[in-house]
Formats: sequence, structure tokens, C-alpha cells
Amino acid sequence: MTSNFQRIVLAMICLLVTIGSSTNAQDLYATQRQGWLKKAEALKPALTETVKHPKGIVKLEKDPAAFQGWKAVPAGGIEQLYNASFDKRNSGIVVDFGEHLTGYCTFSLKTRRADMDAPLRLKLTFGEIPSELATPFDPYPGSLSRAWLQDETVTVSVLPATIIIPRRVAFRYVKIEWLGASRGFEFGFSDIQFKAVTSVTVTPPALAASTPDIIKDIDRVGLTTLKECMQTVYEDGPKRDRRLWIGDLYLEALANTYSFKNDSLTKRCLYLLAALSNPDGILNSNVFEAPEPHAQKSRLLDYCYLYNVALKEYVIATGDKQTGLDLWPVAKKQLDIARQYAGADGMMDYVKAGKEWWVFFDWKDGLDKQAPLQGSTIYALNQTYQLAKLLGKENEIADVPALSKKLKDAARKNLYDKTSGLFVSGTNKQASYGGQAWMVLSGVATKAEAQKALRTIVTHKDAVKPGGPYMYHYFVAALIETGMHAEAKTALTDYWGGMVNKGADTFWEVYDPADELRSPYNFYPMNSYCHAWSCTPVYFIRKYPEIFQR
Repeated sequence: MTSNFQRIVLAMICLLVTIGSSTNAQDLYATQRQGWLKKAEALKPALTETVKHPKGIVKLEKDPAAFQGWKAVPAGGIEQLYNASFDKRNSGIVVDFGEHLTGYCTFSLKTRRADMDAPLRLKLTFGEIPSELATPFDPYPGSLSRAWLQDETVTVSVLPATIIIPRRVAFRYVKIEWLGASRGFEFGFSDIQFKAVTSVTVTPPALAASTPDIIKDIDRVGLTTLKECMQTVYEDGPKRDRRLWIGDLYLEALANTYSFKNDSLTKRCLYLLAALSNPDGILNSNVFEAPEPHAQKSRLLDYCYLYNVALKEYVIATGDKQTGLDLWPVAKKQLDIARQYAGADGMMDYVKAGKEWWVFFDWKDGLDKQAPLQGSTIYALNQTYQLAKLLGKENEIADVPALSKKLKDAARKNLYDKTSGLFVSGTNKQASYGGQAWMVLSGVATKAEAQKALRTIVTHKDAVKPGGPYMYHYFVAALIETGMHAEAKTALTDYWGGMVNKGADTFWEVYDPADELRSPYNFYPMNSYCHAWSCTPVYFIRKYPEIFQR
């Protein structure tokens, strides 16, 4: 009896050990994750805090020429708020801080007449741009959580009082509305201030004196955008999402390398993403920091590729090969995506990939993704092989050059239309800016073909244009890659300069000059108007001074 019991217990222990070993075997990075997380935590930056005060009062006015139809007009000094009782008559007053800020708002109230005999209630709405404050939020039509919108209701029972809004906000303007108070007393504001936070601690060098004014303005707004998004990770937007996405990391890190040079933040983000990858080794598209680091379980195909490029750029910028070697297994694993969907004919199975993955590339309805996927796959293979050479790891991905050539040859055979000089995509032979950009960046097009394609696409009446700054980055990069420097400068000046000319303090997540109200979320106030992937003019302007600073 005892012997049988002992054998059963021993068998159960063996089974548990086997299961445990099997589980660890299935997690490619089981022995590395905690070490990566510790390294990421050690690199977490301290945030600098700066107290900011309002610059004055503004009035919102309709203006068809203004962005989204609204502008803010100066309407007096802040003393108008501090020297008067606050009631229904001045409800809706808009305070302007004069710049985009991210952090925490504090305001102080005082009794101005009689005794406070009932609570008072206020509503504060924080807006990055004037139209956010002029557009009713309800009934809410958007597809994302209504709670992202930055309106807060505050009830105060005792005066005087100093109120700290616990929620971090990103804004330039705050609208203050009176919701209710007793008629038996009067109250007013004695102070309003803001604690702005960022991990940025340095000021980049000034641009050359020969730089055109519009380029200087674009650089200034780009730097502000990047500064606001550089918190304890590279956030994609300080107002909405507020987490680390691979695609934003890559572009922010490029801009940071040529401006604030906070390489430790890039390193932290690379380790976080690796530590929070899936057990099969494939990366998640984004991760959260709180309440503890964890990933949102979403696999975004083109972002997995960009992790490898970001790691390569980090190693080149810093010379930190040790981090490259530490994270090399993750980069190497992402190439399995290319191997999985590459057909015998050398074409990526974009239909199957689109069913099994989130394949993004751009916020653009109707964009056919065959050409961008083919091009970005070749690009990722080539960039990862460059990383391997930097680290002495070519032998571990010895199949990559041949696979890259196979995909490249197939792209030329199947996607290049010699008659139009354009690369086409999908069964409808769609011509898009994104398709041309990725065929150029991947090296599929010769220099002559690339220049013809990029010149032709801007005049093609049915061309699918970029949906926002994210894809526009790759289009400008393609222009530079193929030597079209004047065209790159014009594209950057026209597109990002268009936002500057419409009053941008920071660059926007989505900008379509033909449709300013466009939103991927069915409600344009939900758009992020300070967004990480929009900051890359900083990278272009400062990396290529011979193009942009003269």
C-alpha cells in the first residue's frame, strides 16, 4: 500500500517536472526574460518637472480657413479669470498655456463673497487644438473608449481649496465650465498651474543659419512633438494610447539620435519589447508599463520587422554591440515571419498574412498591402543581415541573402508595370505612394526606375496617397534614398509645413490636407494631435543638412 502510494507520488512529481520543462521549452526566452526586464527597469529615466502658468484667455471662433474650422483668438490676460467671480456668465472660458504640455493640472479656488453653503461643481476640458474644445463630445460616435477624451468633472465641498487633477493630460488649452453652485455665495480662481513632465533634459544644437524659416519651424514643432512623447518610454501619443508601440519606437529613436541623444531610452524600450514578447518568440505590437510591464497581445506583422531595423540603428548609433548580441535572438526570430509566408514563387502570401496578422502600414482605407508587404519583407531581411554582420552572426541567417534575392526578383517580375513605370499591388493593380516607397527602400527598383516611379506617382490621378505622417515618412525616405533631394525637401516642406501653417504646436497622428476631419476612430477629437510617428522631420533635417539646411 505504502509502496504503491510512493510510486504514485513519484509519478506525479515526474509528470509535473516534465510539464514544467515542456512549458519552459516552449518559451524561447524563458531564461532571459527577467534579465531583460531588470535591464529595462534600470534604464527607466527620471522625469523632469517644470511648473507652467497660463499665458492668457482666448476665445474660440469659427474660421473655414483654420484647421478643422476653429481658431483661438486672444481675448485678454489671465487676470480676467483671477479677478472675477466664476459663475454661469463666464462659464466656458478658455485658458491658453501657449504651448503643448503633458503632465498634471492644479488649480486653487477661494470664496469671494458670503459663506459657502453647498458644494460647487466644475467641468474642465483639456484640448490639444481649438476644435477639440468646440466640438461636443456627446452623444459619442467614436470607436475607441469615450474615456480617452480629456474632460474631468470636479466637485468641491470646502473653500479655499487646491485641486490636483489626478489624471495626466496633454493639452494647450483648458476650457472651464460652471456646472453648479449655490446662489448664496461667490467663488473664483486664485491660481491655475501645470506640472509638465518629460524625460528630455538637453537642448539640441541650433540649425545652420542658412536654414529656411519654414524648415526651422518644422524642426521646432518636431522637437516639441518628440519631447512630449519621450516619457519613461517612447509613447506613441501623450493624450491617447500612452504606451510603447514598435513602429513609433523606431521613428522616435531615429529622431532622438539626431537631437536629444537619449540612447538609454531607446535601449530600455528594446529590452521591454523583447522581455514581453510571446512564448514563441514573436513580438507583440505594443506594451504597457503599469501596473507592471505587460504586453497587449496583438501581433502586427510590419512592426515585428521594424524592431530589427530599430535594433540595427541603435547598434550603429551607439556602438553598443553587447545589447545587439543580447537581443539578437529576438531579431533573428522575427525573420521566421518572412520564411512562413514566402511562397515557392518568391511572392509573399499577403492574403493569408492579412487573415492571420494585423498588417498595418498606414491609416488609409483601401490601401492594397501586397506591394508594401513584399517590399518591407525584403527590407527587413536586408537590414537584419546588416545587423548580423555588425554582430558577427551572418552564419546564423545564412539563407537570408538568397531569400531576399528570390523575393526581390519576384517583385520585379510580378509588381513592376513597365508601361506606367509604377509598382502595382494586388489583383486591381493599385498604385500607391506606399507601394512605391517600399519597392524603393527594399532595393527592388533600380535608381532610374525608382526616380520614375516616385515622379509618376505624385501625378497619377488614381494614386492612393498616404493617410498620415507615418507613411509620409517612408515616402520622404524613399525620395532621399534614390537621390531626389529637391523633391524630398519639397515633400517635407509641403506636408509638415502644411501643419505648421495651420497652427500646429505639435505634429498630428493623422493629417489629410484634403480631409481635415478624417479619423480612424470615427470622431476627430479622438485623434492624437501630438503623435510620435509624426516627429521624423527632426531626423531628416538634422541627418541631411545638405538637403534641408540650405
